[in-house]
Amino acid sequence: TEEAIKHVASRIQEVQDFLGCQMLLENVSSYMEYTHSHMPEWEFLKAIVEEADCKTLLDVNNIYVSSVNHSFDPLEYINAIPVNRVAQFHLAGYTEHPTHLLDTHDHPITSEVWKLYTKALERFGSISTLIEWDDHIPPFETLQQAAARAKKLYHVYDESRRNTETRLEAHHGA
Repeated sequence: TEEAIKHVASRIQEVQDFLGCQMLLENVSSYMEYTHSHMPEWEFLKAIVEEADCKTLLDVNNIYVSSVNHSFDPLEYINAIPVNRVAQFHLAGYTEHPTHLLDTHDHPITSEVWKLYTKALERFGSISTLIEWDDHIPPFETLQQAAARAKKLYHVYDESRRNTETRLEAHHGA
């Protein structure tokens, strides 16, 4: 609700004023919906970060988990978040149950989450990415491979963005 947005945003502003810097607000993975909600989660998050003038830590895995649990298009979520508000991505694995997905950070990143990450890179650009793995930690090589994959995608989209900017500058300068 609008009341909840104002309440949360004012608390974030208090903390930011005290610390003297912008906070990063992470999107959650959710397993139930509130009957009194007047807007989808992504609109709520967008309104809070704009009202509080803070940044978003965009957890791509959480978006995917919630999209399956609540039957929405995860790209709609990503496309609703303001580009200038995202400061970091999180990637992780989840546990699949018969009725839902659970954000557990204890499995490899799935192909669906990797695909969503590439869409996030296309929209927001190459920004800091953290891989979360909190339990059933695999051998270091497995973690290193996931980090290398994220880094490779990061560089692909960073190079693509720079090439686009160079072409635009050349076009406007000509």
